[in-house]
Amino acid sequence: MSRALIFAVVLSASTVFAQQKSREEKVRDDRVRVEAEGFWLYNDLPKAFAEARTTGKPILVTLRCIPCDECVKLDDELVDRDPVIRPLLEKFVCARVVSTNGLDLATFQADTDQSFAVFMLNADGTIYGRFGTRSHRTEWVGDVSLAGLGKALQAGLDLHADYPNNKAALAGKRGPKPEVATPEQFPALKDKYGPALDDKGNVVKSCIHCHQIGDAQREYYFDRDEPIPETVLFPAPHPKVVGLTLDPKETATVLAVEPGSAAELAGIQAGDAIAELAGQPLVSIADVQWVLHLTPPAGGKVPAKVTRDGKQQLLTIALAPGWRRAGNLSWRASSWGLRRMVTGGLLLDELDENERARTDIPKGQMALRVKHVGEYGPHAAAKTAGFQKGDIVISYDGRTDLVRDTDLLAYGVTAHKPGDTVAAIVLRGNERVTMKLPIQP
Repeated sequence: MSRALIFAVVLSASTVFAQQKSREEKVRDDRVRVEAEGFWLYNDLPKAFAEARTTGKPILVTLRCIPCDECVKLDDELVDRDPVIRPLLEKFVCARVVSTNGLDLATFQADTDQSFAVFMLNADGTIYGRFGTRSHRTEWVGDVSLAGLGKALQAGLDLHADYPNNKAALAGKRGPKPEVATPEQFPALKDKYGPALDDKGNVVKSCIHCHQIGDAQREYYFDRDEPIPETVLFPAPHPKVVGLTLDPKETATVLAVEPGSAAELAGIQAGDAIAELAGQPLVSIADVQWVLHLTPPAGGKVPAKVTRDGKQQLLTIALAPGWRRAGNLSWRASSWGLRRMVTGGLLLDELDENERARTDIPKGQMALRVKHVGEYGPHAAAKTAGFQKGDIVISYDGRTDLVRDTDLLAYGVTAHKPGDTVAAIVLRGNERVTMKLPIQP
């Protein structure tokens, strides 16, 4: 038997064994392993900042959901053993954070639907950059890579070496004041979670997951009958929203530009290396998202400094009002909260061209098939209303132009308040059926 085959058999066996463990066992085993190895500081940010002040090293913080099979591509064991990344990690004070209980939201602002997010900071709290991008529930290939992480780490080290000369350029890396100081202070989480994990009890049940911050943030506005800000509804826009496909193996190098997009109109070309965006130095695709996240929904001009053929060029990306709404909410774990609020627990899929032809629904008109109907609690409201798997939603609140699942969720949560009732028309076979959905808190 070849070495490769032996390795594959052992890996397969260990994977099956790992899957048999409970979530609680996985979390506790992870802590034992990390603390035994002694390289990462486990859930101890104060110690990381103190050590950074003493050693002069920058800080590397990973927000890592445990266990998360979806981010196994960048699992810590894999990262720690990479011959390029490991020497770079040793130049940081490395802290592993596995829950957001008590997390300082003024400092650690990122896409909360990530389950692997990295921050590089100075001991005084200045942020050098972020790493961790995701645009699909399970696929990561086009967004992150070990090579890209290595480039981001080196870029962070370079910024640290030039600090504080570059402090003014890094000021934009911090975000605006959050709604609450720490996640457990959100009304939706306040009576359920404490400021720290319950190590002596059920660790899993005591953990505030990253995506729960996004859920609680939306509910914060929705429950107060206030409009949900588009920066909250469409957070951390992916570069593709403005027409950019970036190389996951680099910091911010352009692989492709969508014809007619804001990026193409700005003059950005494939092969360009984006060195700065809105005056901020970039260490990864996540840094590009951060700049876009801070760009107002009403649009505006985003200056970009790119390197092309060894020469720097100054370009401007002009974003029109409503530009953020081109983003996709459907892949996000936090979209389940929106589905409860707007569709009563329905998971919807767009019909493809062939299915549209069979049902005689023209392109550009709403045609969302019910892929799943929730079974329990508020997520069963659609089931109670009479919706069935296979129904095709062709109208919602009189609107037939909500082509994507994302469009319907965004419309419902911004146009209505808890307690409202919305009429929806579905195509069931050859019959059109009208039903009513409650808008839920």
